[in-house]
Amino acid sequence: MSMGAYDEDEHERREQQASRVDADFDDERTIYHGEVEYDAGDSTDELLSKFEEIKSN
Repeated sequence: MSMGAYDEDEHERREQQASRVDADFDDERTIYHGEVEYDAGDSTDELLSKFEEIKSN
């Protein structure tokens, strides 16, 4: 059989597999506790100059 070719049985197996719905999963939401911090200290000009410096190396 050549690469990518398959017979009728393989076609039916793939059709059955594709039509199956997997309902076996945890439906509960995960609750996370903690903090998120964002550091936006650098100005746009400083960030652009850093980018240009990195690009030139």
